[in-house]
Amino acid sequence: MPITNLANFKVEKIEILDINGDIDKKLMPKLNSKQIKYMYEYMLLTRIFDEKALSLQRQGRLGTYAPNKGQEASQIGSAYALNKEDFCFPAFRENGVFMLRGMPLDLLFLFWMGDERGMQIPKNVNMFPVAIPVSTQILHAVGYAWACKIKKQKKVTLAYFGDGATSKGDFHEGLNFAGVFKLPIIFICQNNQYAISIPVKQQTASQTLAQKAIAYGFNGIQVDGNDVFAVYKIVKEAVDNARKGIPTLIECFTYRLGDHTTSDDAKKYRNEKEIQEWIKKDPILRLRNYIIKNKIASKNYFGKVENELRKKVDLAVKKAESYPKQKIDEIFNYMYDKKDSRLNEQLEYLRKFY
Repeated sequence: MPITNLANFKVEKIEILDINGDIDKKLMPKLNSKQIKYMYEYMLLTRIFDEKALSLQRQGRLGTYAPNKGQEASQIGSAYALNKEDFCFPAFRENGVFMLRGMPLDLLFLFWMGDERGMQIPKNVNMFPVAIPVSTQILHAVGYAWACKIKKQKKVTLAYFGDGATSKGDFHEGLNFAGVFKLPIIFICQNNQYAISIPVKQQTASQTLAQKAIAYGFNGIQVDGNDVFAVYKIVKEAVDNARKGIPTLIECFTYRLGDHTTSDDAKKYRNEKEIQEWIKKDPILRLRNYIIKNKIASKNYFGKVENELRKKVDLAVKKAESYPKQKIDEIFNYMYDKKDSRLNEQLEYLRKFY
C-alpha cells in the first residue's frame, strides 16, 4: 500500500521591534504617534503599578502578589488590539490588561489587598474576574465564546494563561471545543519560561507551545512577547479571524523578570546570567528606544509621563486603603445571584466569630 501524506504544518515566529528600537518596516502595523505613546504609557503604568504593589506587600499592606514585570508588551499589545465590546478572561498576572480595558486602579489594589470588592468589575469593563486556579478560565472563556456565537453577537473572547496551563486538561478541552465549534476566541499563552519553578522544557517535548493548536484544527503562532508591535499585529489579525469563527493560539514568548509570586524565591531555580540576558530585552526599554529614534516625543516627555503615572498610582493606593472595612456578608453576597442553603449556613457560622 502507498504511503499517503495526510497533513503538513508549520509554526511561524513574528518579530518586528528589536532591542535597539529598530523595526522591520515590512511587518510594522499601521500605528500613529498618538497610538504608540498610548501603548507606551500603559506599559509604563503597568510597570509602576507592579513596583508599588511589591513595595506594599513587603510593608504588610498588601497580600500575596504575582508580579508581571517583563510581560507588559504581551498584555498591552494584545488588549489594545481588541474592541471595547470584546471580552477578556485573565489569569492572575494580567494587571496591564485590566488597566487598558478601563479597570479603576484602586479596585485592582483593593483586590490584591485581600478585599474581594476589588473584583466588583464595572459594567463598562469587559473583563472576567482574576482566576487563581491554573487554566480554569480557559473553559469559562470558551463557554462565553460559544454563547456569543449562539446569540450571533459579534464579540471576540480572549483567554490569557501561562505556559504551565498548557499541561492541564482544561487547556486541551478548551482548544478542542473551540476548534470543533469554530468559536470566536483567541488563546493567549504568555510563555514566561517558568511555571513557578518548572521550566518549559519540563512542561513539554514540543518545540513550541504554539504548535499545540494544530491538533485542534486551527493555527498557532509564536510572537516575540517583548515586542509590543508584533503582539499587537498578530492579535489584531487573530481578532479579524475570530469574528469569522476561526480561533487562534498565540504564544507570546516572554520572560517573568520577578518571582512567581511574593512567596516565591526564583533564585533557587534561575541563574543571574539568564535574568540579565532577558533584562536586555525589556519591552518598555525597546519601545522607548523606538520613540526616541523616531522623534515621536520630546525629550521631557518620558520624565513627565512617569511622574504623572506615579502620582496616579499613589492616589489609587490611598483610595484603596480608605475603603471601609469589609462586612462579613460581602464575602458571600457575590458568589451567586442568590445565596443557597450552604452559603447561608457558612455565613451564620462565621458570624459567631466576627
